[in-house]
Amino acid sequence: MSYTSFNPPVRTLMGPGPSDVHPRVLTAMARPTIGHLDPAFIAMMEEIKALLQYAFQTSNALTIPISAPASAGMEACFVNLIEPGEKVIVCVNGVFGGRMADVCGRYGGEVVTVTAPWGQPIDPEDVRKAIGSKGAKLVGIIHAETSTGVLQPMEEISEITHDAGALLVMDCVTSLGGHPVKTDEWQVDVAYSGTQKCLSIPPGLAPISFSPAAMSALEERKTKVANWFLDM
Repeated sequence: MSYTSFNPPVRTLMGPGPSDVHPRVLTAMARPTIGHLDPAFIAMMEEIKALLQYAFQTSNALTIPISAPASAGMEACFVNLIEPGEKVIVCVNGVFGGRMADVCGRYGGEVVTVTAPWGQPIDPEDVRKAIGSKGAKLVGIIHAETSTGVLQPMEEISEITHDAGALLVMDCVTSLGGHPVKTDEWQVDVAYSGTQKCLSIPPGLAPISFSPAAMSALEERKTKVANWFLDM
C-alpha cells in the first residue's frame, strides 16, 4: 500500500473557526522542536504568559495557555471550582451556554440556568433573581456567545455576582483578540479562551486566567480536583 502526503485544500475560514492563520505563524510552527525544560522554551513561555496577561487585560499571576483546545479550557474552570452539590448559575442564550451547563452538571454542580432567546443578551435582573432565590458559588457566562456573536452586559452581571459573594467565570473564546476583554476591570474571576478564532492561531491551546479569589476558592476545596491534567 502506498501513501501520499496530505495536501489540504485552500479555504477561506471565517465565523465559527478555525480562522485563517497568517503565513508567519505557519512558518514559526515549522521551526525545530525543543524540550519543555529547555531554557529557550522557558523564556518563550514566560513571554507568552505576559502577552496573554495583556490580551486578557489582567495582572493575574496564573495566566497560562493550557495544552488543549478551548473546550478543555472550559472544563478546567469548572472542574477546579465546583465540588459536588454546590449551586452554579449558568447563563444560556446559545449553544455554548448550554454546553457550559452540561459541563457543570457533570462535575456535580447543582445547575440553575438563566436563559434568553438566541440572538439576545442575558438580562442582568434575571441573574439577580436566580442568585437571590437559589444562592450560588459561581456564575458562568459566555461573553460573546459563539453560536450567535451576541455580547453580554458584563459589568452589570459582574456587580450582581460579586454582591452575592459568588465567583464569575467568563468564556471569551469568540471575543479574545476581537473585542475588549477587561478581565480585571470587570472583576472576572476566571476567564478562558481558544486560539483558533480572533487570535488566528491553529486550534490546540486554551488561554486561561485565574484571579487570586479563584485561587483561594481552589485552595479551600474539601475534595480533590476530579481531573488530573487540568488541576490548577
